[in-house]
Amino acid sequence: MSSISIFAGSVYGNAQHVAEEVNDMLNAQGIDSEVFTDPETSDFTDAESVLIITSTTGQGDVPPNLELFYSDLRDSFPLMNNKPFAVAALGDSSYGESYCGGGKQFFELLTELQGKPVAELFRVDALETLAPEEEVVPWVKAIAEHLIR
Repeated sequence: MSSISIFAGSVYGNAQHVAEEVNDMLNAQGIDSEVFTDPETSDFTDAESVLIITSTTGQGDVPPNLELFYSDLRDSFPLMNNKPFAVAALGDSSYGESYCGGGKQFFELLTELQGKPVAELFRVDALETLAPEEEVVPWVKAIAEHLIR
């Protein structure tokens, strides 16, 4: 069974908390997973499957803790060769076009890197839920079998 590498992009810790809750759920299900909050490109290339859980900052930007990682992936462009991935984006729909922009950027990049999306971009609106883990954990549980090969 393969493992799931969870890359958490967080400004105030909310997305990291969600990633840790997802990690706990996966481990309880017997699925090997690990959370990365300050990842290197090698963490990405070594991953068997990729799960991005990220918030958005600024005008639809990737959070600071993943900015360099995102930039390095764009620059080095390590092809995923159909490796499975999924992206959960946390945002606030009152920001209009930039809503969930960090997640959108990652979803587009992983698609360009020839990854295999196992689900559409999953958006969680802060205006509708105060506890994003209550939406993200069940979503990941439902798609986990598609992330592991």
